[in-house]
Amino acid sequence: MKLLEYQGKELFNHYGINVPKSYLAKNLEEAKQGSERIGFPFVLKSQLTVGGRGKAGAILKCKNEKELVEKFDELINKEVYGEKPKTILLEEMADIKREFYVSLYLNRTKRCYSIIASSQGGIEIESVDKKVIFDIPDLNGVPSELAYKVAEKINLKNSEKNAFVELIQKLSKLIYEKEAELAEINPLAMVNHGKFVALDAKVIIDDNALFRHEDIKKYEELSDLEAHAKNNGFSFVELDGDIAIIGNGAGLVMSTLDMVTDAGGKAGAFLDFGGRATTESIYQALKVISRVDKIRVILVNLFGGIVRTDLVAQAILNAYNDGTLKIPVFARITGAESEKARELLKNSKARLFNTVEEAINAAVKY
Repeated sequence: MKLLEYQGKELFNHYGINVPKSYLAKNLEEAKQGSERIGFPFVLKSQLTVGGRGKAGAILKCKNEKELVEKFDELINKEVYGEKPKTILLEEMADIKREFYVSLYLNRTKRCYSIIASSQGGIEIESVDKKVIFDIPDLNGVPSELAYKVAEKINLKNSEKNAFVELIQKLSKLIYEKEAELAEINPLAMVNHGKFVALDAKVIIDDNALFRHEDIKKYEELSDLEAHAKNNGFSFVELDGDIAIIGNGAGLVMSTLDMVTDAGGKAGAFLDFGGRATTESIYQALKVISRVDKIRVILVNLFGGIVRTDLVAQAILNAYNDGTLKIPVFARITGAESEKARELLKNSKARLFNTVEEAINAAVKY
C-alpha cells in the first residue's frame, strides 16, 4: 500500500524523524484555518500516490491569502496522471542549506533490503551518477558502520554525520517494524546547525502485513479496481510495469514477480485469487486486469492443489469469447485437472508452457 505524503510523514514523526510543520485541508475553509496556524509563506502540496508532482505543477508556493484561494482551488481540481487529490497539505517553507536523497527499499533481485543515497536531492535518482547503493546485511536494522560509510560517501562533514546516521537508523526501524517495502525521503533537507528535515515522504507497506498494523490500515483507501477485487475474493495490486501476474497464493505470486524482474520484465499488477477460486471469481479477476490500460500481457502461474485448473481455463476462455480479454495470456498450468485445462485452452489465444521459466521468457519478450 502506497501511503500519501502526509501519512508517511506521520510515521516519520512517530519515529523521531524531523518533518516540517504542516496542516491537512480538504476544502478552502480548512486551508484558511491552516494558513493561520502555519503563517505565510508556505507550500501547497497535492496529496497523491503518483510521483512527479512537482513537474506536473501539483506543488505550489503560496505568499498570501489571495494566492491561497486561487492556488488551492487549482490544486484540489487538478488531475495528475489520472489521479485527483482529496486533500492538500499546507507546509511551512524550510530554510534549506543542502538537499540529499535517501531511500531504504526491498531489493527483490537480491532478496534483501538495500540503501541508496545521493548528495543531490529533488531529482530522479535513476539519472544521477553520484549515488551510493549498499545492501543491508542485518534484518534488524542498518549497522552504524554502514550508515557512517554512506554518510562519508555523500560528502557529509564530521559534525553532520552523527545526525545522518541517527536518521538512517530511525528510518530502518520504521522499515522493519512496519514491514515496509520502501521508505524514501526526497529531498532530505539540511537546515541550520546540520539538522535534517524530511521535505517529502514516500512509504510503501507490504499489503500482506497490514492486518498486523491497525495504525496503518486506517489509511487504506481502495481504488475502484482494488475494491472490485476485494469484493470478489481476490487480492489486486497495481504496479508500474506492463505485465500482469496472476496466481494462486501470495508466495507463488511474489516469487513469480521476482522471476519476472530477474528476466528483465516489469510487473504492472499482481493478482492472487488464493485457494477458493471459482470460474466467476477468476473471470472477475481478468475483468479487473482488462481495465488497466498499460498491461500488454498476462502471465498466469498456476499450481492446482485446492484450486481446479480447469475452472481457471474456463474463465480465461469465457473472457476471450465475450471480448473482455483482448491481450495475450502466457500460462504455466499444472496440478489438479491440468490436462482438462490444457484441452479447454488448446485453440484459444492463450499460450501454454510446460515451465514457468518458459512462460516468463515468452511474456517478457512479447
